[in-house]
Amino acid sequence: MKIIIEGAGQVGSHLAKMLSAEGSEVSVIDDSPERIRALTSQADVDTVNGPLSSIDILKDAGCARADLFIAVNPLKPQSVNIVSALLAKRLGAKRVIARIDDEHYLSPENKLLFKDMGLDLMLFPEKSASDEIVDMLRRSASTDSMDFARGKLQLSLFKLDDDSPLLDMNVAEFSNTVKAAQADADFRIVAISRGGKTIIPSFDTPFKYHDYLYIMAGRHSMPVLNKYLGKDTSTLRRMIIFGGSEIAQMVARQLSTAKLEEIKIIDKDPARCTQLSEDLPDIVSVSCGDVRDTDFLLDEDVRSYQAVLSVTGNDEVNVLSCVVAKKLGVPRAIAQVENIEYLRLAEEMGVDSVVNKKLITASRIFKFTLSDKVRSVRYMSGTDAEVLEYTAAPDSRITKAPLKDIDFPKNAIIGGVIRGSESFIAIGSTIIEAYDRVAVFALPDAVKDVDKMFK
Repeated sequence: MKIIIEGAGQVGSHLAKMLSAEGSEVSVIDDSPERIRALTSQADVDTVNGPLSSIDILKDAGCARADLFIAVNPLKPQSVNIVSALLAKRLGAKRVIARIDDEHYLSPENKLLFKDMGLDLMLFPEKSASDEIVDMLRRSASTDSMDFARGKLQLSLFKLDDDSPLLDMNVAEFSNTVKAAQADADFRIVAISRGGKTIIPSFDTPFKYHDYLYIMAGRHSMPVLNKYLGKDTSTLRRMIIFGGSEIAQMVARQLSTAKLEEIKIIDKDPARCTQLSEDLPDIVSVSCGDVRDTDFLLDEDVRSYQAVLSVTGNDEVNVLSCVVAKKLGVPRAIAQVENIEYLRLAEEMGVDSVVNKKLITASRIFKFTLSDKVRSVRYMSGTDAEVLEYTAAPDSRITKAPLKDIDFPKNAIIGGVIRGSESFIAIGSTIIEAYDRVAVFALPDAVKDVDKMFK
């Protein structure tokens, strides 16, 4: 697949490395020689240095034969991304994607307008990140989660702490324990992340301290799972946000309609605090101060909040402020971490959940590199694996026999199936039928082989 990426910022560079590693032919356009040099030292990609949205540059990069054009220039104004993507489409690119920075563009009528103009997808990484954070907060028990069929099936991520009741069990023992308490509990542990590696477990795989469990379950099974995983499912009432960034503003606005008692934002810039106070609903209070100052946090009564979100724009501050808040007694901590090298470190230091705009954006774009049978793609915290939702095509290989008799890629596992109005966890005897929606957990080296099974 021929892919052109315009913009070698953090998102563009991550996409270039990821897509070139998948075997695609990747070219990157950027007007900064420094960013081009930094990228070529890390990834095997072709580069074009020149003005963004220049027709000659777009032609030189090969738009006429591009399967996918991705405009993700991070600098304002990002309208250059829309112009570049539309030009690329006119020059022959089959599908085009543009990064935006205006939430109004995502209204239904505006999305239809841009679709008619030729844009296949618009990406607003900050909005995607805020949506994911709100989803995390609404499911207080799990570290991360993904819904299928409007929540009939859920893939949730749970971290095993040092007091977890699972530490003396293996997969089979845990399954038997849960089903003894609730006979109709329908779930499957599809993966375990341990020490930076992701394992597709067998029945005798033991659980270990600090394991991350990826569990596919029916909605009715989540309460009993939460009970045995020792997770708190109390309703979020009071929320504190460190940093007055765009993501903070979006999260606060969304949560302001969720019947919380209080939402507080702390930022060290007095002008930004004034702006937030004027723009956000009355339920959101704003304080000016430095979240690195423990005495200041104590004065702000940080211990009284049930969750903290740190989105200051500085990874180190986000991680350390979450660690401090946890030590002061805040039960739940979420940090924005943009340096991928810090993701595992943040989790090991006790941060409950991490959010990374690059990975969220990559999930949405990666779908465009697979077959048209993919309904959605998502990266989840703690692993480099992808979670994919497929629609099984008639006569595809996946429909030919029970799962235990199909040579399914070893580094992938089918978690659940949605068939009409029904949903269920897949087992060895399950036969996938045409048009079933199938949830798959796959490591990177297995994704292309999984894709072939559903065509």
